[in-house]
Amino acid sequence: MTTSTGTKLGYLRVSTGKQDESLQHEKLDEAGVLKRNRYIDHGVSGSKTSRPGLDALLADAQPGDTIAVYKLDRLGRSTAHVAKMIADLTEQGIFIESVSDGLNSSTPTGRAMLNMLAIFAEMERSFIQERTVAGLQAAKAQGRTGGRPKVTDSAQTRQAQKLRDAGESVPDIAKALGVSIATVYRITKSK
Repeated sequence: MTTSTGTKLGYLRVSTGKQDESLQHEKLDEAGVLKRNRYIDHGVSGSKTSRPGLDALLADAQPGDTIAVYKLDRLGRSTAHVAKMIADLTEQGIFIESVSDGLNSSTPTGRAMLNMLAIFAEMERSFIQERTVAGLQAAKAQGRTGGRPKVTDSAQTRQAQKLRDAGESVPDIAKALGVSIATVYRITKSK
């Protein structure tokens, strides 16, 4: 097994536009990854095997390079996908480093531990999904439903429709009922 002799490349991913990758940047700074050598995917799920930033990184990586990630789950959500990626990259002479875990695929122990972490990460996600489904079912059995509470009741909806049918402007109806203009459009039909 060769050791890392090439460039250290970084990969960052956030699943939603509301998240930010500042912690991941901080950890890659500590790991010595230059900013110009970082590839980022914004608002892209790890369950997708093809992602623009990841695809560009994989195309640019050369034998001897090390791909550093904050955590292994940034590479992917599926154990099979992450394990296959680690195996494929290792076969090409490209290494994976999980910075927060202190693991590097340049050693047999590091490869084994990275694969084990991927397995545990997927198992944890499965447990979370199961708990979420069970919680939603329990809430439904107790008569609770998720989602945002309705702003209007049926009487307000009928009143809004009457006013709209009478030719009142949507902004005036919204003001009279104390709701947004969008709500008036949503609960009424135009003629």
